[in-house]
Amino acid sequence: MKYTLYIISVIALLLSGCNHPQETIFEGRVKRETISVAPKYAGRIEHLGVQEGDIVQLGDTLAILNIPEVEAKKQQAEGAVHAATWQYQMAVHGATPEQKNQVSAMFNAAKEQFEFAEKSLERVRNMYNDSLVAPQAYDEALTKYLMAQSQYEGALAKREEVMGGLRDEQVQMALGQKQQAEGALKEAKVVFSERFLIAPKEITIETISLHEGELALPGYNIFVGYDAQSTWFRFTVNEAHIAKFKQGKTYEITLPFESNRVIKATLVSVNELAKYGNRSSSYPNYEPGQAVYELKLQPLNPDEASHLFTNYTVNLTIQ
Repeated sequence: MKYTLYIISVIALLLSGCNHPQETIFEGRVKRETISVAPKYAGRIEHLGVQEGDIVQLGDTLAILNIPEVEAKKQQAEGAVHAATWQYQMAVHGATPEQKNQVSAMFNAAKEQFEFAEKSLERVRNMYNDSLVAPQAYDEALTKYLMAQSQYEGALAKREEVMGGLRDEQVQMALGQKQQAEGALKEAKVVFSERFLIAPKEITIETISLHEGELALPGYNIFVGYDAQSTWFRFTVNEAHIAKFKQGKTYEITLPFESNRVIKATLVSVNELAKYGNRSSSYPNYEPGQAVYELKLQPLNPDEASHLFTNYTVNLTIQ
């Protein structure tokens, strides 16, 4: 009789086990997106405005670089813009009254010299025809006449240019030089603004790789931090259990060190970890040759997980 009762008890225990599937607990970690801040141009760190562990907001100044070459280029560009602007204004408005009077005086003087040289040449030619002067005197008079004629024609052309106004091509050329100088100044101002390393968003500063006075090279990450608004949970699962998870489904994440508080999260992606070095978890419960997958779950309410530290331990229970 006792043996029969024992058999019945064992069968009842087995049946109860079948009705309540065994639960599997997966241990994961809290993760956040990494944000790196690097300079675009080389310079020495003049001032550090944050420390490791600080929480900075969008637009906060993290550091100030000293770039003497940029300041010099900015001054050169400002001078070029100043000169090109006045050159363009002169091309648009033409010559001033004083310049016009000066050109007119130069033209009148050249005209009088030309007329005098013309009369002198006529007298010497008549005397040369009558054999009253030597050929040398005639050649000298002819040379002076030709020189006076060239000066007169040059003064006439200059007067017509000044009095008639500048050509449109000259105005457009001056405008192009002005725009080129303004573009160089704009570029110098952009480079000058790169002296300030600005926080791209709200982040927690984890690492500062350089100190004041050290040289920062272009692209070298000076600040590395975590995006506080990008909290998610990472789990590694072998192929024996991956069928229990469905992308888009909501699961309950347990915080074992906070009285098993629960945070609901959605499975957003499942990726196979092809490299052995990426197959990391607290309890690597997979056999050699098994495929391992990374589960990424995002909390439905990000504020519930914003206070959690990076790499904080969390649990996920699956039946």
